[in-house]
Amino acid sequence: MGTSRARCVLAPNPSPMTLDGTNTWILAEPGAEAVVVVDPGPEGDDHLRRVIGIVEEQGGHVALVLLTHGHPDHAAGAKRFAELARTGRRDVPVRALDPRLRLGDEGLAEGDVVTVGGLDVRVMETPGHSDDSLSFWLTADRAILTGDTVLGYGTTVVEGRLGDYLASLDRLRAFAGEREAAVILPGHGPSLDDPVAALDHYIDHRRARLAQVEAAVAGGARTAREVVERVYADVDRSLWPAAEWSVQAQLDYLRDRADDA
Repeated sequence: MGTSRARCVLAPNPSPMTLDGTNTWILAEPGAEAVVVVDPGPEGDDHLRRVIGIVEEQGGHVALVLLTHGHPDHAAGAKRFAELARTGRRDVPVRALDPRLRLGDEGLAEGDVVTVGGLDVRVMETPGHSDDSLSFWLTADRAILTGDTVLGYGTTVVEGRLGDYLASLDRLRAFAGEREAAVILPGHGPSLDDPVAALDHYIDHRRARLAQVEAAVAGGARTAREVVERVYADVDRSLWPAAEWSVQAQLDYLRDRADDA
């Protein structure tokens, strides 16, 4: 799974929320020594050392860590990873949108282009799953690293504002079409080889869920839990707490839209 410049190393943290586990991405130009690692993953030296070992086996070294967002399954191991990956006097910066996650002086923001070893990675702010969610455009491979904004299968939880998330999906859909994106490299699950179709599915699903939530409210549901019991009745109950986060975001969105009407 991946591209000629992106290799996935799966973290051993499978769960209903993380699917098969967290995808740690190793990015590098073919033959280059300097490597970028996206989302080192959760705490635990075994996975972190495995990623470093793969980089070193390829004759490279970790020059930089990028984080798609701050959830622990993606970011909790980042600073420890940077410590383990440090070679000689060469520090390994950790760059993220949230200053609390950074190691070093530089962060990440919309429009930044990160260049390491001839590899260009463009930064896109795509909030919704979380307020600090980023996506990365791997220019040479026409690949979008989406973190948890788009998953390899299933749909993601919305912990931020639904309006932001819908805007992020619309933006990614337009970007994928304009740039003829070849693949989505998600934070969980397999690669998606038809980015436009995948994003169309996400947009359609999210708007269908919103209509279901709106109907549940019209039918008398008042709390996120009451909506989940109606709309997510066919979903495993172990996922209901996560569904409540997304439903609350939808209720807030509907309330804001009503206030603006």
